[in-house]
Amino acid sequence: MAKAIKKQALGRGLSALLKDPENDIKSVHDKNADKVVGNIIELEIDAIEINPFQPRSNFNEESLKELATSIKELGVIQPITVRKLDFNKYQLISGERRLRASTLVGLKTVPAYIRIANDNESLVMALVENIQRHDLDPIEIALSYQRLMDEIELTQEQMSERVGKKRSTIANYLRLLKLDPIIQTGIRDGFISMGHGRAIINIEDQDVQTDIYQKIVSQNLSVRETEALVKKYQESLKPKSAATTKSTSFEVAASEQNKFTDYFGTKVDIQVAGNGKGKITIPFHSEEDFKRIVKLIKG
Repeated sequence: MAKAIKKQALGRGLSALLKDPENDIKSVHDKNADKVVGNIIELEIDAIEINPFQPRSNFNEESLKELATSIKELGVIQPITVRKLDFNKYQLISGERRLRASTLVGLKTVPAYIRIANDNESLVMALVENIQRHDLDPIEIALSYQRLMDEIELTQEQMSERVGKKRSTIANYLRLLKLDPIIQTGIRDGFISMGHGRAIINIEDQDVQTDIYQKIVSQNLSVRETEALVKKYQESLKPKSAATTKSTSFEVAASEQNKFTDYFGTKVDIQVAGNGKGKITIPFHSEEDFKRIVKLIKG
């Protein structure tokens, strides 16, 4: 958990830069702008206003309460994004659910990415540099990729060219953001690896995801063991193969067989299969015998 505390402290330190009216950071050309672009900064919720053009206005109350509970336990995993309007005044760009849920649980500050004037190219450079660093955890890298898509509107193909990573690699990182927040926190804090996360993401039910996560941590499961556990769960969901057709076979009593034998004057063989179907075999010894049997059948 030390890693998370260190990052929070860094965020608070950067937020102090934004409270200096003598050196207000408005664009990428201002002093200390490089420290703001691309970094997570703790902002006071009271300084953030909702974007009046936000297309989404209705939020599911129950879903919001669930997110609030998660934030109360784990903190805000994915920072919101705001635009700097003026000194200590910001407008929300994305993350309204996270902002509302943070307010619900009484948080005074929230982690945020801050956009300032003319920062597009600087932001791209900062994010690409972040992705290339070796001390970032997989969730931080995934968030950087997500920002390049959301804010700079780069496609995965374009990102692949900019950062020198395969498109499939980028897609694998982005998929981690679909994991339950508890699991994302586990990856950030080093309790499980990205490989574990990639195995778990194949399960849609987040309750099942967290159950498997708990098993990985408590039983110290390897990635391969986790993949086997996920496969076993997925197979349990498949519809059971239809039970073997119930046997409808029956036995023909000897007395019944004897009636055939007596009628045709030759030993008749009767066979019944498991599905109730069967055949009657009437042997004959010559053409004359055959004609005799046909005559009996015709009556």
